Amino acid sequence: MPDVLVLGGGFAGVWSAAGAARLLGGDRVTLVSASDDMVIRPRLYEARPGDKRVPLDRVLRPIGVRRHAAHVTDVDTVRRRVTVIAEGRESELGYERLVLATGSRLVRPSMPGAEWLHDVDTLDSAIALDAHLHALPDEPGEGRFTAVVVGAGFTGLEVATELVGRLRDISGDAEQVRVVLVERAPDIGPELGPGPRPAITAALDELGIERHLGATVEKVERRGVRLSDGTWIAARTVVWTAGVQASPLTRAVPGDRDRIGRLVTDEYLRVRGVTGVYAAGDTAAAPADETHTVMPSCQHALQLGRHAGHNVAADLLGIPLVPFTPDPYVVCLDLGDAGAVTARGWDRIVHTTGAVAKARKQQVNTQWIYPPLDDAEEILRRADYRVSTRPTSSA
Repeated sequence: MPDVLVLGGGFAGVWSAAGAARLLGGDRVTLVSASDDMVIRPRLYEARPGDKRVPLDRVLRPIGVRRHAAHVTDVDTVRRRVTVIAEGRESELGYERLVLATGSRLVRPSMPGAEWLHDVDTLDSAIALDAHLHALPDEPGEGRFTAVVVGAGFTGLEVATELVGRLRDISGDAEQVRVVLVERAPDIGPELGPGPRPAITAALDELGIERHLGATVEKVERRGVRLSDGTWIAARTVVWTAGVQASPLTRAVPGDRDRIGRLVTDEYLRVRGVTGVYAAGDTAAAPADETHTVMPSCQHALQLGRHAGHNVAADLLGIPLVPFTPDPYVVCLDLGDAGAVTARGWDRIVHTTGAVAKARKQQVNTQWIYPPLDDAEEILRRADYRVSTRPTSSA
C-alpha cells in the first residue's frame, strides 16, 4: 500500500506526486491515471491538438513514482480505500494520505441537437473538432466555414479568436470565414471583468468576429443553430464552452463544496472535516488570500499541486505543513492573430496587449506549463513549492 495516493494525471496530480516524492521518495507515492499522457489542456483550443500531451512515465519514472493505469470509480474516506477499474477488472487501492486532483469537466447541455456540438474540454474532443474542421472543404452549401462558439468566457474567447485563423487556413479564402460568439450575459468575458474588455473587444473587431449577447443556443442542427432570440445562423461548426463542474469524484468525499462542486479546503489544502484527504487543482476550493478563492486555472493547478504534495508528505513525516501562498494572480488570454492581453490581480488591471502579450502567452503555452522530462534532478527542483511558477520574461 502506498503512503501517498494521488488521483489524477493532470497538472495538479503530477506536481502533487512530484512534490510528495521530493520529501518522501518516489517509492512511497503512487499516481492513478487512466491515460498514459499528461494532456496540456490549456492548449486544446489550438490547431494540432493531438500534439498537446507528454508521456506521464517520462515525468514520474525518473523520480521513482509508480503510475497505476486505471479509472477511479469511488473513494471510501473511512476505510481509506479507492476503487479502480483496470482492463475490465475492479480492485481497491489503500492509502495513508490521499490527494484528489481529478480536475473538472465541461457541462454539456441537453438541448435538441446536442450531439452536433463540439468542445475542447478533452484531448479526444479537441482532436474530433480538428478532424471536423479539416473535413469542411468537402461540405456543400451555406455556412460551410461558419463557426458558432457558445460562451464568451476565457475558453470561448480563445477558441473563437483561434478559429478565425484555423478556418482561413483550411478554406484558403478569408472571405468565406465567419465566426460568431454567443453569450448569455450582456457583456463579453463576464468573469474577466471590465479591465481587459476594451482590448478583447478591439481584437474581436479586428478579426471580424460577430457577437450575440444576452442570448444562447436553443437548438442545433447539422447545418445551423437557432438562438434564444429567434436568430437562425447557418453553420457547420458549433463549439460549446459554457459551464464547468468539478470532477464527479468530489461527491465521494464528505465535505463542503462551492457552486461548481469543488471541495472546500483549509490553508494547507486539507479537505475540511475529512482526515487524510487533500485536494488540488480544479477539485479544490482553496483560499488564495483572505478574500479570494483560487480559480479553476492552470496557473493555480500547478501551484496547488506542489503545495499539496509537500504538505501530504510533511503530514506523514510529522513536520510542519506550509500554508498555500500562490503567486499573484495573472490572466493571459490568447486572441489569435490579434495578439493577446495580460492582466494582473483580482481586479485584472491590463498589463500588456498585442504582440508583447502574445509573446508572453506563447512562452506560457510552450514552456512554462510543460514539466521537465527524463531529468529527475530538474523535476524535483521544480516540484519545490518555493520555486516560482511564473515565466522568467519581464513582459
